[in-house]
Amino acid sequence: MLWHKTLKPVRDAEFGTSLFKRCVRWILALNISYLQIKKRPLLNKLLTFARQIHKNCERTEQQRQKAIEDEKNYLKAKGIFFGLVFSDSLICIKVIESVKEMEEEGRIMHHCVGGYHNKANSLILSATIDGKRIETIEVSLKTLKVVQSRGVCNSNTEYHDRIIRLVEDNTELIRQRMNAA
Repeated sequence: MLWHKTLKPVRDAEFGTSLFKRCVRWILALNISYLQIKKRPLLNKLLTFARQIHKNCERTEQQRQKAIEDEKNYLKAKGIFFGLVFSDSLICIKVIESVKEMEEEGRIMHHCVGGYHNKANSLILSATIDGKRIETIEVSLKTLKVVQSRGVCNSNTEYHDRIIRLVEDNTELIRQRMNAA
């Protein structure tokens, strides 16, 4: 059968999505022999569509596996800092505790911090006022200095200097976590 020659059979566990399952069942429900003889272009389009869906399912599964691995690596590398929070009377600064949270920070703040989870010598913090994100801070774990602090679209906010001062005043808390590990 053309079906077996052009699209490898796939076990249910590999399908990934119900859309793919429905598509495959629909194609199989057609009279494949008739389509091979009379409607070959239609069959080819259907099989191409099914292959594309399968490829997308595989890609999504690979991305999911990479995300799980990234989370494990981030927990291992930065877990000692989780729960670290410091604040003054207005601003609260806390460690970003997951890759997902970091990606969300980047998306909401419209800057590139979402990919910083792989930076081995950086600690990423989020500054908020009343739960609203105002700046994202990168601290060097080698020097314990603020590398950068950025607001929405990489801008500096009116609280920029105050945030940097607050982080620098609390670097000893970061050092204590590093020494405890």
